Amino acid sequence: MAEGIGLHSLPLFMRLAERPVILLGDGEAAAAKRRLLERAGAVIVGEDAEARLAIVAIEDEGEALAAIERLRARRVLVNAVDRPDHCDFTLPAIIDRSPVIVAIGTGGASAGLAAALRQRLEALLPAGLGKLANDLNAARARLRDRWPDGGDRRRALADAMAPAGALDPLGSAPDVQSWLASGGKSAINAVHRVILTSSDPDDLTLRQARLLAQADRVYHAEDVPRAILDRARADAARLPLAGDVPEALPGVTCVVEMG
Repeated sequence: MAEGIGLHSLPLFMRLAERPVILLGDGEAAAAKRRLLERAGAVIVGEDAEARLAIVAIEDEGEALAAIERLRARRVLVNAVDRPDHCDFTLPAIIDRSPVIVAIGTGGASAGLAAALRQRLEALLPAGLGKLANDLNAARARLRDRWPDGGDRRRALADAMAPAGALDPLGSAPDVQSWLASGGKSAINAVHRVILTSSDPDDLTLRQARLLAQADRVYHAEDVPRAILDRARADAARLPLAGDVPEALPGVTCVVEMG
């Protein structure tokens, strides 16, 4: 991996309904991929068909590598089952709470690990997550009316979906309409200080991890590891800590320092 690149792969969700996908191979592995593609609504085709994606589930090494080479020569992106070094894309373990989909990938390093994590998370994610997503989608106009500013809207939703909040996704039957009918609860502008006792992100307390995940901006000392800063939202501003932090900033601000 090149220095400075933090993601092994960029996770993407692709709609395959009625789109052709090449599937090569027989046996259990090919059958499993066929079921997955059919579930996504893809049109499964042979090697000579026009397609942008292909899954090669051929057991024989020589035949598989030859097929991969032919497909790549046509600029087709390839997933090679059990051959991660030859994959342009990988297929994650999936938790389906449609339209909410949780995908767990290991970059092809261990499908077993991804499956084990999926099984653990299955027990944590309620069946009603899909309904919550659909209710939020249906309430878009009301949300925009209540909070015309996008930042205010996002902070209000983050506050409502925080642990024990009115729309806690892991809570008991979150009700979007009732929350809006009550006027909603606007997020409070606040500055929080996170004092680290370790450079290991796994040592973050639940409160520290939650603050980082909710922050609109993160001021950090020079010695704070990137692995810690990566626990903040991807779109949160990361700013070097130099002097005092303004107290009147909108939304949630985190100041992160090593203890």
